[in-house]
Amino acid sequence: MTAFTITQLTGLLREAAGEDDTVDLDGDVLDTAFADLGYDSLALLQTTGCIERDHGVTIDEDAVAEAETPRQYLALVNEALSVKN
Repeated sequence: MTAFTITQLTGLLREAAGEDDTVDLDGDVLDTAFADLGYDSLALLQTTGCIERDHGVTIDEDAVAEAETPRQYLALVNEALSVKN
């Protein structure tokens, strides 16, 4: 599988937790804190569950809790995907 992208991530975040009308998820959000994007730890856990289910991987929940930005979160997801392949 190719790398999990910011477009895929924002799509899952929208599905799992909705979207704050004041935030443009289609903009440059890679280094924006999840809290500033309107997402809390529950939204990330829901998103992580979808990724784990859909791609057959396990992502460390402690590491997810420490990921503050989409860039950090994508690094975790892509690391898990690379181990699988």
